[in-house]
Amino acid sequence: MSPRPTTRTGDVHDPAGIRLQKLLAAAGLGSRRACERLIEAGRVQVDGQRVTELGVRVDPAKQVIHVDGTRVVLDETKVYLAFNKPLGVVSTMSDERGRPSLADYVGARNERLFHVGRLDAETEGLLLLTNDGELAHRLQHPSYEIPKIYMAQVAGPVARDVGRRLREGIELEDGKVKVDSFKLVDSLPGRAIVEIVLHEGRKHVVRRLLDAVDQPALALARTQVGPVRLGELKPGRTRALNREEVGGLHRAAGL
Repeated sequence: MSPRPTTRTGDVHDPAGIRLQKLLAAAGLGSRRACERLIEAGRVQVDGQRVTELGVRVDPAKQVIHVDGTRVVLDETKVYLAFNKPLGVVSTMSDERGRPSLADYVGARNERLFHVGRLDAETEGLLLLTNDGELAHRLQHPSYEIPKIYMAQVAGPVARDVGRRLREGIELEDGKVKVDSFKLVDSLPGRAIVEIVLHEGRKHVVRRLLDAVDQPALALARTQVGPVRLGELKPGRTRALNREEVGGLHRAAGL
């Protein structure tokens, strides 16, 4: 009988599980042989313990795997989507007032999807949808400080001290808020496009900040959440996040 596989710092071997290199290959990290090299190089961790032996078997439903510090999601029932929310759509699965809601776009799916944060009806752009409840909860929790990027059209010209004031912090009715960065993207007669980066998740926070510096938003869109960019995704469409995006979200959420 062959010896039971071990790890360098502990034993995470599950005799009834699946070979680790097979799971990694199925998750898209390369060929079976390439994944064996990842293990041999000490780049793979299972439940926080580095694995260097090729015979280790793991249970993908119970154990957590990281490669180079990034979580690898092996649960095929988990869904991670980017959705470009159109104007006029509310960030709920139903609406008492009969307004268009998320259910009009993803209601036919079998999974129970959580939306990560909200966008008000008049704000368009990136909304993350997932049935991974733990990840959704963490991404919304202020302690993880997940950065979000917004593009706003405002009435121009933009006052020269607006960026400084926003970076130093604005006292709102529910407390002081600072943006991570502010940038003037484009300026035309009578209007301007600005980029705001912040990790706050308070209701209408971007609109309230712009109102407070006398640059109210004429149009507002969220273009990025953590490592996930809206890109060329058209309004009303969804796309599955790729492995790097999902891993980046887990890393940002401390998972």
